[in-house]
Amino acid sequence: MQTNTLSFAKQLRKNQTDAENLMWRELRASRLQGFKFKRQVPLGIYFTDLVCFEAKLIVELDGAQHNENARDTIRDKALREMGFNVLRFWNNDVLQNLDGVKLAIVEALSIASPHPSPLPLGERG
Repeated sequence: MQTNTLSFAKQLRKNQTDAENLMWRELRASRLQGFKFKRQVPLGIYFTDLVCFEAKLIVELDGAQHNENARDTIRDKALREMGFNVLRFWNNDVLQNLDGVKLAIVEALSIASPHPSPLPLGERG
């Protein structure tokens, strides 16, 4: 990864919004059902707010500047083409309804990572 990309990611981490800080406190250190999230991760030409590689899930937290933003539609399509599911939440939702946002993330994680299939008959104990 290029040095300028890493520097930009570090800058984004230092200048997080209140909603990003709150959500990061809830998701860091595998606090949400054991899933590991990373913040401000570059994927292709984009930086994601929060990503769980295990579940191929990206969580984006948006302020008013994202309202009806055509670039976000293009960006989400590109990230989906990379195999990721993208969830978007308004900053206000995170700040006022954190439990609801976390529930939506848990639901997306459960869809992305269903329980493994049972062992074939010959391999059961």
